Amino acid sequence: MNNPINDKAWILLEDGLLLEGRAIGKRGTMGGEICFNTGMTGYQEIYTDPSYFGQIIVNTNSHIGNYGVFDPEQESGSPKISGIVVNEFSQIYSRQTADGSLQDYLESNDIVGITAVDTRMLVRHIRSKGAMNAIISSEINGDELKKELDKVPSMEGLELSSKVCTKEPYEIGSADSKFKVAALDLGIKRSILNNLVDRDCLCRVFPAKTTIEEMEEWSPDGYFISNGPGDPAAMDYAVDTVKAILELDKPVFGICLGQQILARAAGISTYKMHHGHRGINHPVKNLLTGKSEITSQNHGFAVNAEEISKDKEITVTHINLNDDTIEGFQLANKKAFSVQYHPESSPGPHDSRYLFDNFIELIKKGNLVKA
Repeated sequence: MNNPINDKAWILLEDGLLLEGRAIGKRGTMGGEICFNTGMTGYQEIYTDPSYFGQIIVNTNSHIGNYGVFDPEQESGSPKISGIVVNEFSQIYSRQTADGSLQDYLESNDIVGITAVDTRMLVRHIRSKGAMNAIISSEINGDELKKELDKVPSMEGLELSSKVCTKEPYEIGSADSKFKVAALDLGIKRSILNNLVDRDCLCRVFPAKTTIEEMEEWSPDGYFISNGPGDPAAMDYAVDTVKAILELDKPVFGICLGQQILARAAGISTYKMHHGHRGINHPVKNLLTGKSEITSQNHGFAVNAEEISKDKEITVTHINLNDDTIEGFQLANKKAFSVQYHPESSPGPHDSRYLFDNFIELIKKGNLVKA
């Protein structure tokens, strides 16, 4: 391992933009939807977030790799991204507790990457042109690279949760916990489960296509609908499951993709965003309290704001202060609420972790928190 990073590499975008740099990670060729994350730290959390499955990540922070990797900071068992694009890449690291270098980590997990490219220019390009497919290679260039890029599927209409979720149910937490929460795994992050466990929950995590009958056999006190990758419009199986959960009138909490699935279960459509929200320091206003929250976000799809404004059975609870997109809502006659952003963010702002407390109160009292 520990390949030198002086080998040439190329990245080709769907609109024809071609950049040359140096290869990092595994030598090879990999494509996916290119997007950018604005986090100053937390590259390992980003790479292991299942919501990024099938995507190439451009890190806007100029130095990546300088504190190595550390197993407890993973959000899943392994990196889920297709590739990375960074400006300055460090093969050495300063953190004494690190388990190893980012270069070795990428190689051992078969992740390709490219460094020594102008990421500032690239991010501005994506902001202008929108998220699109791209391909990174340290093997091929020219027409052959274009042919491989043409094989990369569009994220729109793609179902991916079943590819990243657990294959068998598992439990996390103490058997003596006060509350039992069934988590529908659409691509769940460890930090979410840790926040529930910290609030005295025993969580049983179920595969994405688990039936409502199987989950109900465990007799949970509430249901959690997780984050995850792909297009919610291609996930009728999850929508039908959430509809069945709502019929049970048990407490429901959804995050990110979980919000989009809850919206579709309530009859509200979703759409693919121009370039999505990914990174930290996104301002969100809580319409119930009037307070603003600094949030971590990772989504390329959103809930239809026009449709939700006309539905009297839905109350919008949070909006994005940058573009007025829907960041949270609750159902009027059900014990169900959701947010589009990530209150469990780690690392990142912790302004919104009260939402896990709200979920516990909903389980305890059966009433949504109004403020």
